[in-house]
Amino acid sequence: MHATLPLLQVTDFPALKRKNLEAVQVNLGYRCNQQCVHCHVGASPHRKEVMTQETIEQVVAFLQASNVTALDLTGGAPELNPYFRDLVTRARDLGIRVVDRCNLTILEEPGQGNLAKFLADQKVEIVASLPCYLEENVNRQRGRGVFEASIRALQALNCLGYGDENSALVLNLVYNPQGATLPPPQGKLEAEYKRQLRERYGIAFNNLFSLTNMPIQRFGSMLVSKGIFGKYMALLREAHQAENLASVMCRKLISVDWQGYVYDCDFNQMLGLSLVYAGKSRLHLSQLMEVDLAGNPIAIADHCYGCSAGQGSSCSGALG
Repeated sequence: MHATLPLLQVTDFPALKRKNLEAVQVNLGYRCNQQCVHCHVGASPHRKEVMTQETIEQVVAFLQASNVTALDLTGGAPELNPYFRDLVTRARDLGIRVVDRCNLTILEEPGQGNLAKFLADQKVEIVASLPCYLEENVNRQRGRGVFEASIRALQALNCLGYGDENSALVLNLVYNPQGATLPPPQGKLEAEYKRQLRERYGIAFNNLFSLTNMPIQRFGSMLVSKGIFGKYMALLREAHQAENLASVMCRKLISVDWQGYVYDCDFNQMLGLSLVYAGKSRLHLSQLMEVDLAGNPIAIADHCYGCSAGQGSSCSGALG
């Protein structure tokens, strides 16, 4: 895989500082039951990295000691971590909103038969990957059979109350472009997703998050291999909107890797760009228990243009 950090380190992206911390995004491991072309994590069934119980305990301790209101669980497939359900239950017992970044097909994996009911019982907010409402496009990006399994999973979640406007069970979908392009306007795309999924499969969901593909890990390596890395970066730079800087996710969120080390965002984690505080980097979550990060500078590189380009992009979709 081509390393993209050397191509991103020299940047003129505007300096950013943190606001008050509201959310902790925790990567429970890079193992996944899929191996997607656009994956900025480089996750696959062959990855061995997984968060241990000891580090899970440190995450819980941080939740107890801080004022964060949201725990955002990601991977890989976060549900493959053997301590996933314990962490969810303990966070919910603390009154913290839990988000599960679910690839949908995990609901059909061996040993996960009651996963959907568990998520519903714990009132976990699901953010589910579905890069298109057309079977051919999804299977091309994510693998044969993924679309059909995803539709079955969405229908099962709907049966539990997910996606119902009168229910407290939130089901959001995520769109990624098929290639080196910016996503279309989120509002119009959401309306089309809702129409297509309702008419074709009787599926309902709450919101669509439209995300820009980041020039890192597997997707970045593909850009390098095709000789279009520079062209894609030029596209992101030309589409930069300064007003998006007020809402980028790194200002209110920290990202924790499977070993417990802390980054300003998930993308920086994948590049190895550590959060820096008081001149120190490679900080572990256990070192930040009593630390107020408001006003702390954010580590930036050229990939940050992916979050500020066009309508903007974050873990919660478009910014504007």
